[in-house]
Amino acid sequence: MNKNSKIYVAGHRGLVGSAIVKNLENKGYINIIRRTHNELDLTDQIAVKEFFEKEKPEYVILAAAKVGGIVANNTYRADFIYENLQIQNNVIHQSYLCGVKKLLFLGSTCIYPKEAPQPMPENCLLTSPLEYTNEPYAIAKIAGIKMCESYNLQYGTNFISVMPTNLYGPNDNFDLEKSHVLPALIRKIHLAKLLNEKKYEEVIKDLNVASLTEANEYLAKFGVTENEVEIWGSGKPRREFLYSEDMADACVFLLENRDFEDTYNIDDKEIKNTHINIGTGIDISIKELAELIKKIIGFEGDLVFNTQKPDGTMIKLTDSSKLHNLGWKHKIELKEGLEVMYKWYLNNRNVK
Repeated sequence: MNKNSKIYVAGHRGLVGSAIVKNLENKGYINIIRRTHNELDLTDQIAVKEFFEKEKPEYVILAAAKVGGIVANNTYRADFIYENLQIQNNVIHQSYLCGVKKLLFLGSTCIYPKEAPQPMPENCLLTSPLEYTNEPYAIAKIAGIKMCESYNLQYGTNFISVMPTNLYGPNDNFDLEKSHVLPALIRKIHLAKLLNEKKYEEVIKDLNVASLTEANEYLAKFGVTENEVEIWGSGKPRREFLYSEDMADACVFLLENRDFEDTYNIDDKEIKNTHINIGTGIDISIKELAELIKKIIGFEGDLVFNTQKPDGTMIKLTDSSKLHNLGWKHKIELKEGLEVMYKWYLNNRNVK
């Protein structure tokens, strides 16, 4: 790529896409194409076709997706598989038809089997059943990986798939009903602290409700009071977290320096599992994470773990040795990233 290359970032306002755009801009790229969902519905085949034919991007970063936490994944199963398949099919196929030089497809490490070896290497894909709660989303992302591989092998395209671990950072989703565990913990613990300190006007403003009574009724659904915060599960499951700006740096590094042919061994009889994990190789228990967030925020109440709720997969750690061997490693550790993210949240609390 050169600094004038025409780069389309699909999903530029989300956690992933916004971090990638920021990284590109910081490195001097000046021709970045953006479209909001209202401007371009990526599930609309005709609209995507017309967009590609008009704009003719040279590089495409496919960060647009329907995403959510364990509750959303399990509740809106049809939406997650349908919308993600539609987005991928349209963008990847049009990238081929329009001669895009390189495409970067972003998935998630939820593609791996429920009983995958730990840490999870790329070659454990499709070796046993998936975690049931996010199976539709995972199947869509696996289809995206295989679509990129297949187009590369049949048509000679240069499409790379990356699978980031659990991400967090600026522009994350803090909606208590739809967010992932880390932003949800930050917001719940922050609101509990405000209640504990009797800063009721701040609670009302944060939740954008009419009264303290309405705020308390809403927060009760999520186990948030002035003295405690309820957390689903035992707190024992371990998760790996990667700061979104580190993820973006890895993606831009691969776009600038690596091609599809770098993702597999030339002597392999079958070319598969060409996707690349992006992670830190370091995990933490949900309980340890919650305690760390509690300390950063300064909440003095209790954390209560509801063992009647599901834990999900007990251990989920990526093997990022393939990425390390390609020349990239993360820079931002969890505590530093959490502190920056909490400050961002305090300045951007229009989230309900």
